[in-house]
Amino acid sequence: MAKKKFHFNPETLSYEQIEHTIAHWLKQLMIHALSGVFLGLIFFFIFVSTIKSPQEKQLSQDKAHMEAQYKVLERQLEEVQYVMSDLQQRDDNLYRVVFQADPIPLSVRRGTSANTEYYEQLLDMTNSEIVVSTTKKLNELRKELYIQSKSYDDLILLAKNKETMLENLPAIQPVLNKNLTRMASGYGWRIDPVYHSRRFHAGMDFTAPVGTNIFVTGNGTVQSAGWEQGYGNCVQVNHGYGYVTLYGHMSAIKVRVGQKVKRGDVIGLVGSTGKSTGPHLHYEVHFKGQVMNPQNYYFLDLSPAEYDRMVQMSNNAGQTFD
Repeated sequence: MAKKKFHFNPETLSYEQIEHTIAHWLKQLMIHALSGVFLGLIFFFIFVSTIKSPQEKQLSQDKAHMEAQYKVLERQLEEVQYVMSDLQQRDDNLYRVVFQADPIPLSVRRGTSANTEYYEQLLDMTNSEIVVSTTKKLNELRKELYIQSKSYDDLILLAKNKETMLENLPAIQPVLNKNLTRMASGYGWRIDPVYHSRRFHAGMDFTAPVGTNIFVTGNGTVQSAGWEQGYGNCVQVNHGYGYVTLYGHMSAIKVRVGQKVKRGDVIGLVGSTGKSTGPHLHYEVHFKGQVMNPQNYYFLDLSPAEYDRMVQMSNNAGQTFD
């Protein structure tokens, strides 16, 4: 039985029993109900945030396992990229040098086909940094593998054509000069015989009587044959693979434009046409548009000792014939 409650009435100077109305009891009931609901919610959120369900535990384990796998995959990709980098260096610095092919630019090797929007979409995913990093490395590796594969295809083709390439390369002296007595001036800075000033001599001069045979130094196609300013009667032969040779100051030209020639064929006769002070052959070697030193292209003609002597003679700083 509930205890009765009284309150003091100052007017009657007596204690009177408190009588509660239905509204009072309803108010009390609502207060207790709301307090219970509030406390229940607090305990519920505490429970949910601290205690995981079996499904959540399994998802957390799967997530941790996946993150670990991503990290392992990232390390493996780094190892593969290291191997790929080594292959690229061998390709550019060894294989392509052997076949005299241009190295593949780094911008071509490292270019990626994926756009930035693709990576921005990945950033919205959970663990986005790992996903984006791994995806970028994978895309870069795929591109590098494709470029490297194409490079090896090119090298295989070059290897198949190596015999033809060796036949086309300039590899002999353009006049009979076994005893090296016909070498007048080499490649480099020389005194110009006409202007008497120091000028760059882009080829080698071989002295010989007028009418001496001039031989093409490698297989190729006659690119030009006729008069050229300074060179007089001149022939240029395109050997392919980036090589072009030039023969100047001829007294007579024995070939025509478009004619196929083989190493050792006579293409003209020594003369003194053009800017020349005496009978001689001016010989140049060009590789991919750059003038090269012809002394590096007599390897089928000279022994090591003869080559050494030729180098010493060609390095003289005397006057040229043109």
